[in-house]
Amino acid sequence: MQLTELIPGLPEEIAYECLTRLHYSAHRVASRVCRRWGELIKSRDFYNHRKQSGFTHKAASLIQALPVRTGSDGSKPAGPAVYGLSVFDPASGDWARVDPVPEYPDGLPLFCQVTSSEGKLVVMGGWDPASYQPVRHVFVYEFTTQRWSKGKDMPEVRSFFAAGELDGRVYVAGGHDENKYALRSARVYDVRADEWGELGGMSEERDECEGLVNGSEFWVVSGYGTDSQGGFVGSAEVYEIGSGRWRRVEDAWRAGECPRSCVGIGKDGKLFSWGERDSAVRAGPCGVELGRWAFVSGSEYLGGPHEFFLTGGENGKLEKVEMCEEFSGFVQSGCFVEI
Repeated sequence: MQLTELIPGLPEEIAYECLTRLHYSAHRVASRVCRRWGELIKSRDFYNHRKQSGFTHKAASLIQALPVRTGSDGSKPAGPAVYGLSVFDPASGDWARVDPVPEYPDGLPLFCQVTSSEGKLVVMGGWDPASYQPVRHVFVYEFTTQRWSKGKDMPEVRSFFAAGELDGRVYVAGGHDENKYALRSARVYDVRADEWGELGGMSEERDECEGLVNGSEFWVVSGYGTDSQGGFVGSAEVYEIGSGRWRRVEDAWRAGECPRSCVGIGKDGKLFSWGERDSAVRAGPCGVELGRWAFVSGSEYLGGPHEFFLTGGENGKLEKVEMCEEFSGFVQSGCFVEI
């Protein structure tokens, strides 16, 4: 079906505003009404207009352990946990599961990274859950069509690396290669162009580092070198996206503490650990900034039940989030997605 008018009988600008107000969950159906609607709803300009008009909001996208299916005799399968992508909407309190990546129908690559870009999810790297071999795969999930597409593979094997997104580009740095040698190299992935570019290297190797974007800067927090396994440093390296230069920041993080998934930025611009925020999330913490809210998960002690909270910020009170058993699994990492 092809329409010459967006909505017959309505002026173009009014019809455009009507489509702008559609909830993102209706985009998949709306994009199939006609070719023009499909092209519009999938366009970058339409997404930016919705965002500027205040019709998008941030949800938490979480790499989360899936429920364990017990056998007929009540036994549980051996082996590592299987992970999928969950989405928690703080505005409605709703939980949802993203369809599996077609290449990995039984669970995401172990320790993969997830970021978001212009309303899409980008999953990179990790280990094949069957062979435990590192992979270079990139997958992009489009909420408009609720489908996955395969992106261009990462230029090299990279595990436990830092990642962050700004203006349609995902920045990655550090981690380790297939031989477990820590890396100081960095790359950038243009999501729309599906192309990789090379950045200058950091001043030192940083395995198991954490990435975040603050303003126009990509921060790579802590990590350790090949010869100092588990010796997390207190420094960070900051890539200034405008100038294309790295600078080193000393005493940005508590030395000896793993930064993975738990780094937050306070109002004073200093980094903090969500695990130190409250005793309820001291073990296995994960924090995802959602604008006026932050989603925080963790346990009171190792092996304890995993709980979920919303908080108004670094010093805000933790408010417990209710969920059903299907979404009660351990959260390995997460990011916000504006949809």
